Amino acid sequence: MERRQWLHILLNTVRTWQREWPPQGRRWLFALVLLGLILIPGIQARPLPPPAAGKPLPPGLPAEEINLLARLVAAEAKAEPYIGKVAVAAVVLNRTRHPDFPSTIPGVIFEPWAFESVMNGTFWEAKVEESDYRASQDALADWDPSGGALYFFNPATSTSPWIWTRPQITVIGRHIFAL
Repeated sequence: MERRQWLHILLNTVRTWQREWPPQGRRWLFALVLLGLILIPGIQARPLPPPAAGKPLPPGLPAEEINLLARLVAAEAKAEPYIGKVAVAAVVLNRTRHPDFPSTIPGVIFEPWAFESVMNGTFWEAKVEESDYRASQDALADWDPSGGALYFFNPATSTSPWIWTRPQITVIGRHIFAL
């Protein structure tokens, strides 16, 4: 099981127990979770990945892939400024170029536990607007306001302690972009 899977399981358990345990029990639970993170084999901080570079994206992407990218932008960055939408699309494209991630847009988008909107189903419910398509096209034309980021998160809603271990590059709107 990958580190992300363990963290997802642990965080869901913590959320459930937080609703049912008194505050003192929560402290013990937090200690147990930290201990679990240390003792579970294979859970270590990943080494810093190299900057997104290398294999170029194929010319003339199919419309289905552009639609998927625009839908992800709509789901993940609906309330963000335009530059934030472009940055979210750029993160997907940066991942396609990076050896630790799938090499296709659908592969990146549907990678397990990669994007909250895909996990909770809001990806399919998102209303895709013209600005989401424009942002996707701008990212495909090599505009990367994220500075080569491989991750982004909203610090007000993020439940993953792991994401805070990533080196942060920039803040755009309500998202922090990281390596």
